[in-house]
Amino acid sequence: MRMLLRTHLDASDGSEAIKSGALKKAIAAFMEKFTPEAAYFTVENGNRSGLYVFDLKNSNQMPQVGEPFFDLGCKVTLTPCMSAEDLQAGWAAAGL
Repeated sequence: MRMLLRTHLDASDGSEAIKSGALKKAIAAFMEKFTPEAAYFTVENGNRSGLYVFDLKNSNQMPQVGEPFFDLGCKVTLTPCMSAEDLQAGWAAAGL
């Protein structure tokens, strides 16, 4: 299932994670393992944030996705999401 992963890391924890290399390592490991179709980095509500769209093959992968970011102090959310094509197919299937 296509998922949107959002990670948010406050300024203090983020600065420490960057200096130690832990944030770079966590992002690289996620990117290598889950090969997201998109990855963006920004600031949201004063936090360093990462947004990733990737395929979650099974719900038992959720700890593999979240724990490395939780270990850094990140707030993590995983939300199912659709492409424009998925939305069109969903509407068609719903008779809309």
